[in-house]
Amino acid sequence: MTVPLEELAGYLDTLLRVREVPDDPAALNGLQVECRGPIGRIVASVDATQRTIERAVEKGQDAEGSTLMLVHHGLFWDGNLPVTGRRYSRIKALLDADVALYSAHIPLDLHPEFGNNILLARRLELEVQGAFGRYKGIEIGVRGRFKTATPRLEVRRLLAAATGIQPGAVTIIPGGPELCGRIGIITGAASRHVLEASEAGLDSFITGEGPHHSYFDAMESGVNLFFGGHYATETLGVQALANHLADHFGIPAQFHDHPTGL
Repeated sequence: MTVPLEELAGYLDTLLRVREVPDDPAALNGLQVECRGPIGRIVASVDATQRTIERAVEKGQDAEGSTLMLVHHGLFWDGNLPVTGRRYSRIKALLDADVALYSAHIPLDLHPEFGNNILLARRLELEVQGAFGRYKGIEIGVRGRFKTATPRLEVRRLLAAATGIQPGAVTIIPGGPELCGRIGIITGAASRHVLEASEAGLDSFITGEGPHHSYFDAMESGVNLFFGGHYATETLGVQALANHLADHFGIPAQFHDHPTGL
């Protein structure tokens, strides 16, 4: 079975509200590279890199129709550059193999069903109580609480289990109380929201990574800050979305895991 690219991309545009949700201009949410044929397979990855594109090409070789590569971080984060060097290599690999590329950044992060933030909260078994973390006038994260206050080291273990990494790979900046109760989540690189977490009455905040000054921000604002890795905290959304598309359109979907360790 195959699905016209226009139908699949239009469905994603509506589902994720890609024309309504604000984002960095370099995100270029939506269809970034089109293909000639209808779509017979979906390959999801966190990042559109040379290696993940090559794997999408490999996985789609025996498929009926063309492949749609679904990513969280698209091709154009390095700015408005000529189609030379690695940008040329990436785009050429997609075009030569007739692989389309669709990217969803903030629209995927905040989605109430397939978003990175809500999915991580559910894996942690938090009681979600609302949105949190303003970006360009909208709230992009979630806030919630454990059923019972949970020690920091146990939160680290739970976060590692939820994202598939080792507990030692989770960094804790212990600015808040030993027992964590009220927690905010914004995956990726959102440590700047730690001060907002404090203002919202949260005692802990989970994100992927942050700069050096994040330590002082957390310690001086009274918030436990957990870094679970930018990549690791953002694998959930594209997987869930790809599986949904597979069920909805009746075409196979796979996830290519290419961790960065960051």
